[in-house]
Amino acid sequence: MQTSTPHFNSMPTSAPWYKHKWPWLLMLGPGVVVVGGAFTIWLAVKTPDALVVDDYYKQGKAINQDLKRDRVAAARGLELGMRYAPAAGKLAGQLKAKNGPVTERVRIQLIHSTQPGKDMHMVVQPDANGAFTLDLPMLETARWQVMVESMDRQWRLNGEWAWPREREILVKSDVQALDQHPAGE
Repeated sequence: MQTSTPHFNSMPTSAPWYKHKWPWLLMLGPGVVVVGGAFTIWLAVKTPDALVVDDYYKQGKAINQDLKRDRVAAARGLELGMRYAPAAGKLAGQLKAKNGPVTERVRIQLIHSTQPGKDMHMVVQPDANGAFTLDLPMLETARWQVMVESMDRQWRLNGEWAWPREREILVKSDVQALDQHPAGE
């Protein structure tokens, strides 16, 4: 009888698992998910959500007061024309009413559509013709909300300005839109 003894030396030896590419390839997907999740958590903690309002009722009441200010602007026939010259860094405009130019000090706000930190608040004193010019650093490409109001907050004008696609803006008080929303709504 012949017995054969196994030869362990003739069996192929394989490398440890970490030297093969397949385990690493299979771990790549979950690893990417963990890194992406960590980045998302960091982003959520570091950047506040500026669009959330704490007191909806109070803001709703303020909207009605703002509509009254819009109606005052419509009754006065107010309109604002503005143009930005990027080479000179100047914002020039003219504020008119139906009975002549507006010469009182006004507050102009350029409100960035998504980033409140980029909002600009300016106070201007128009001349006898209602014209004004002020220095303004480079205006970022964005859809800006333009709000002009009297210093005593009795009236306001609102508009949108898609800079630089629109080189200038004309903001008029919209009498038809205000007539569709009666006072006290």
